[in-house]
Amino acid sequence: MKFSTHILNTVVAAFLLTAPVSGPAFADEAELNKLFDSLAEPEQENWESIEKAIWREWSDSGSKAMNLLLNRGRRAMSDGKIEEAIDHFTALTDHAPDFAEGWNMRATAYFGAGHYGLSIADIQRTLALNPRHFGAMQGLGRMLEELDDSQNALTAYQAAYAIHPHRPGLKEAVERLEQQVSGQDL
Repeated sequence: MKFSTHILNTVVAAFLLTAPVSGPAFADEAELNKLFDSLAEPEQENWESIEKAIWREWSDSGSKAMNLLLNRGRRAMSDGKIEEAIDHFTALTDHAPDFAEGWNMRATAYFGAGHYGLSIADIQRTLALNPRHFGAMQGLGRMLEELDDSQNALTAYQAAYAIHPHRPGLKEAVERLEQQVSGQDL
């Protein structure tokens, strides 16, 4: 399904303008802030461990039942059962609408099913709840790039890179799109 540039620009503008300045309340926000500070260090050699710690924090809804839905959805995705995963993640977002990772995982499942509009909407919700979600930003960049919206894809990639400069593929994506947007040949 192709979207008009106007619709995409509206969605991206809404995402950029509605993200709150502070993130969700995590069990140990101070510890999470330290993890992000360490992750952003250019010479950080232990970035993979730091990233895993952040993902663990993001993946804990605080409810065993909601964590079970998240894990069932992830298992369905890894088994290639995208529609089943979407069902689990939809139940999760219905029952835990303030849990950003539920929205992010459903966005990922929608992307896998080729439903870019629905995926972008869920990324917007993810980022409204968790403005430091580098995975959602990178996913948004990838979709926008596939939809030939290079400028907004670059903006999404740059935002993710500012948070997580070690994330595989981000630096290359930023450099590639900077050249493309500036009119230079690759």
